[in-house]
Amino acid sequence: MNVELVFGDDWINVTMPETTQIVKPGFSIPIEPVTDLEKAVGEALRNPLDAKPLSDLVKPDWKITIAFDDPTVPCYAPVWETAISKILRELKKVGVSESQITLLCANALHRKFRLPELETILGAPIVQAFKDRIFCHDAEDPDGIVHLGETSSGYDVEINRRVVESNLTVYVNAVSTGFNGGWKSICVGLSTWRSIRWHHTPEIMTMSLVRNPMHDILNEMGEIVKSIIGQEKIFKVETLLANPFEVARIWAGSVDATRREALDLLKAHTPPRRQLLQEKADIVCYGIPYWSPYAAFATMTPILTLISTGLGYLGGMIEAAGKPGCSVIIATPCPNQWDDIHHPTHREIWEHILAETLDPNEIMRRYAGKFAKRADYIAKYRFEHAFHPVHGILALHPLKRLRNVNQVFIAGAQDPKLIQRLGFTPTKTVEEAVNKAQAIHGKDAVVACVRYPMMVNRQ
Repeated sequence: MNVELVFGDDWINVTMPETTQIVKPGFSIPIEPVTDLEKAVGEALRNPLDAKPLSDLVKPDWKITIAFDDPTVPCYAPVWETAISKILRELKKVGVSESQITLLCANALHRKFRLPELETILGAPIVQAFKDRIFCHDAEDPDGIVHLGETSSGYDVEINRRVVESNLTVYVNAVSTGFNGGWKSICVGLSTWRSIRWHHTPEIMTMSLVRNPMHDILNEMGEIVKSIIGQEKIFKVETLLANPFEVARIWAGSVDATRREALDLLKAHTPPRRQLLQEKADIVCYGIPYWSPYAAFATMTPILTLISTGLGYLGGMIEAAGKPGCSVIIATPCPNQWDDIHHPTHREIWEHILAETLDPNEIMRRYAGKFAKRADYIAKYRFEHAFHPVHGILALHPLKRLRNVNQVFIAGAQDPKLIQRLGFTPTKTVEEAVNKAQAIHGKDAVVACVRYPMMVNRQ
């Protein structure tokens, strides 16, 4: 059969075995999107969960921080602009002046964003009005971080000082999934490596909607935040997307209550991935777009293309659709290009660390602590719009998927030697890769082909 696969910033037509099972990745949920986003935001603010409405909660002399996700979040609906505009109007009604309000981008260990880049999610009017009071979180600023203590399990909790010292922090979260949302917004987005190290590990990070160990730790951290700061001092706006461009539901209120509503609705409308195929596949094939959340206003690197996106964000289908020991075929041109401004660690990681081991747990043990203290890279994070040095190490977590794989074929890569760095097998075409995979699994091997959509980076 003929199948069209996404291939970088283009499409390719490939010929697959007639028995190939086509898999839809499911980037949307079967919920009708709201027809009037501004109205939906207004209703959420007037009827918050487990909290008073802003008009009853805020006093005119209060100092307010409005925090928001950074542009790496794959939301293309005007959530931040609409919600923050509405929140500003509500604050004005109760007598809070703009001079009492600070906007804070929760970029965690991601890079700091320039004002023109933030305009793409906040809108020009907000950025122009607050240009002197918009800040990006700095996880390495000793004066800007407060250590709140340790949880009962011994996890350090550190957050941005503005959250501690403001009378109220309003957090606008644009995407609620098994991975995002809840206390992750505060305890990751506005935190430090000292806190993040406890849950950003290959074995703990997961997108699961149930029994999620990462969010279990984050919830424990949230209890410390509530006990020190007070639950009433954090007001959450939580969003569930129908698809990357439209909002399904939006809630306001406490972190815990809004998270519960989002998860309950997600669970009710998200079938388990194990139901995608009647029989799991010996060969899993997909193309990947020239996209990564970490390439917003930046350039893809081989680490982002092959590991973070190829095995990570899009590689969940390996376990969902493939048998243990399956072979994987990934179609991508994967150009040999690097972004030394925003991802300055990637060349060093590629050339030295990945030449030694592909075990993400070993990489964490040997290198995470060292990279987290690299003064040269930390200076680039703080002052030159680079990702934090440890983020390049975290981007290697998806290598854990190789445990379940016999062989990985990369079809169409421009530089075959680049592919061999990871022990992958380069092929000129998908068809060639299928033939090689069938030589491993047999001509009657079950083949699954995932048709990912075209996705583009923010520019």
